[in-house]
Amino acid sequence: MTHSIKTAEEVRWLLTHTQGFRGGRVMDVHLAKRWMFDEESGRDVTAGSVVTVVVQYHLKDILRIAKLTLQGVSDFSIFEQDGGDCSSLGVIQVEVQEGQLRFWFDPQGNLYVVCEEALLEEVALPHSDKDMNTEVAQWIFQAESGDAPTVAWLLNELDQAGVPCIWRSAGRRSGAPRALSWEGELVAAADLNAGSKAALTVRAYEPIDGAGFGIRLLPRLSAGRINGRLLRAVTEVVTQRYAGTCLAGISSEEWSGRKF
Repeated sequence: MTHSIKTAEEVRWLLTHTQGFRGGRVMDVHLAKRWMFDEESGRDVTAGSVVTVVVQYHLKDILRIAKLTLQGVSDFSIFEQDGGDCSSLGVIQVEVQEGQLRFWFDPQGNLYVVCEEALLEEVALPHSDKDMNTEVAQWIFQAESGDAPTVAWLLNELDQAGVPCIWRSAGRRSGAPRALSWEGELVAAADLNAGSKAALTVRAYEPIDGAGFGIRLLPRLSAGRINGRLLRAVTEVVTQRYAGTCLAGISSEEWSGRKF
């Protein structure tokens, strides 16, 4: 899901949709400076700043991971001292004043941004504390609409893409989210000799949070990295067929949230 925030009405929608990110946590903050060459002065001059903030929060049994891209930033501050931590959110505050958006991400204003526009990009999946290890590489895709594809469809598409795979279905786990459609391990035929190190866990979810289905990819080993070739193959066949938003990892630099 992608949504532009500029007006007071859109700010109200943001705070209603996210419930102010109540109880959430800031996972990543990134500042990017933009420069342009000024022919008159013969030197580079600033052409604006962009701040990205990635927030993880929960609503009922849904985990949401949101990226706020704050564009046209005119004021930005982040302050932590003596062990302080401004990553834990109570509820954020946002106001519109003279065409500017003002974000307070904590009551003390230790994370504060003034900008012209905010772009919200977000994915959601059923929440399970047991599954959520943010140190593990992962790829999450949320379609705009529709039901999750079948395993047979995925295997056929990968075969057509020249990456034939073996599927190992997983039994129903105790405590698994009700929205889970199917789950198993995917191994490229060329990597069978590598055993579990090459396996990729794939989970497909029913439509969640009022939107389309979700797909999540995880390495088989918690300390491992996702097999690059297999990951690219899966992400390409999914995003070529379905429109939606995805992210890789948690940080804003890794995020590739956009419509396909």
